[in-house]
Amino acid sequence: MRKQLIYIALFFISANTFSQQNEDTTKKEESPVVTLKGQIVNFADKKPLVGAHLFNLNTVIGTISDDSGMFEMPTTANDTIYISYLGFQSIKLKITHDLLKGNELVIELHEKVEKMEEVVVKSHKLIGVLEIDTKNVPKDKYARIHINGLPQTYEVGRPRKKAYSSPLDALFRPIDFMYNLFGSKPKQLKKLKKLRNDDKLREMLEAKFNRELMMEYLDMDAQELNDLLNECNYSDYFIKTASDLQLIEAVLLCYENYKAIKKGSTVKPEDKKQ
Repeated sequence: MRKQLIYIALFFISANTFSQQNEDTTKKEESPVVTLKGQIVNFADKKPLVGAHLFNLNTVIGTISDDSGMFEMPTTANDTIYISYLGFQSIKLKITHDLLKGNELVIELHEKVEKMEEVVVKSHKLIGVLEIDTKNVPKDKYARIHINGLPQTYEVGRPRKKAYSSPLDALFRPIDFMYNLFGSKPKQLKKLKKLRNDDKLREMLEAKFNRELMMEYLDMDAQELNDLLNECNYSDYFIKTASDLQLIEAVLLCYENYKAIKKGSTVKPEDKKQ
């Protein structure tokens, strides 16, 4: 009996020690938030790049370099920072403990060979009065129509639909991939929604046209992203000319509509109970 009591006591002591060791290990693994400071410059002439965009892909926090190319951003070890500037090659910087020791970074960006052209897509407002709206409907097939009271815009004409060669090919449609991705990785969906809803991030994304953030969060390449938006009834012209913010809004709207179709209802469960 005495031996049994000793064994039980030793067991609880061992368990308590193991628990404390686990807690200590967890505390060590949790990296503190540190303000990363640095400067974005042109690799060729070392001049500062004003207005370079920096996104923390893990926490979905963004900032812009100031008139001296300087920036500050809260980060932790193992975060990935996406850095871009119009006309320059974008880079992804993996944050290590060494980078967070307090030294200011100097990040050099290389110029791209090709240049981006600015494209403006006009949106025409309709008021819902047939006699007036028929006069205001644009003749340009690439214009988009905005109807008062509805958040999204619509394109004139019918977008091209992709033809699938077999039922097996249709199983791997980008729209199904997106639906399953957001189901298995809901954090990716939350990150896209934060990009869309945060005022500062919205302002940054309105000036971006490289799709790299979307491809990162959707785990798609450029062609797969095009195919997805085509399936969501967006034309090639819109996909080519829309800002990153417009494409994020389009993808999220497409997901919500497709989810409603999959579930067979657009009514939320809490609404049904009322």
